[in-house]
Amino acid sequence: MPAISFLGWVHTILGISALLIGFYSLAKYRFIKAKNLSGEIYLFTTLIVAISSLFIYHQGGFGPAHFMGVLAILAVLVGYVVEKKRIFGILSPYLETIAYTSTFLFHVLPAITDGLRRLPPNDPFINSFEDPLLLNFFLLFTSMYIVGLGIQFILIFRNKHLA
Repeated sequence: MPAISFLGWVHTILGISALLIGFYSLAKYRFIKAKNLSGEIYLFTTLIVAISSLFIYHQGGFGPAHFMGVLAILAVLVGYVVEKKRIFGILSPYLETIAYTSTFLFHVLPAITDGLRRLPPNDPFINSFEDPLLLNFFLLFTSMYIVGLGIQFILIFRNKHLA
C-alpha cells in the first residue's frame, strides 16, 4: 500500500470527523437533517470527503471507493432536495432518510477497506478485496445499515413529526 498523501490525510481526518458528527446527529435527533446544525455540518463535510475521494488514485484508476464517493455525492444532493422540496409527498421523509443514512455506508465501506489494507503498517490485516475478514465487515456494516434504516422507518411511520 502506498503512503498516505497530504490529500489522503485531509480526506481521512475529515471523513472520521464527518462520521463522528453524523453519529452525534443520529443520537440527538434520530435522523440526519440539513435543518439541524450537526446534520448540516455532517452533510457538508461528507460532500468534501466524497469529492476529495475522486482525486485519490493509489489503486490504478477509478475503483469501488471512487464509486462510493459518487454515490455519497448523489445521496447528499438527493436527500437535500427531497428534504427541502418534499416533492414525493408522504414518501419524502423515507426517501430523505434512505439518502442521508446511505451516506454512512458510503463512508464506512471504503474506510474499513483502506484501514484493513494499511494497518498494522508492516503486516496489514488483509491483502485482497476478497479477504473473508473484509467481506464479513461489509456484511456487518450493511446489516447495521438495514436495521438502522428499519428503525428510522418505524419512527417516521409512528411519529410523522420526527421526519
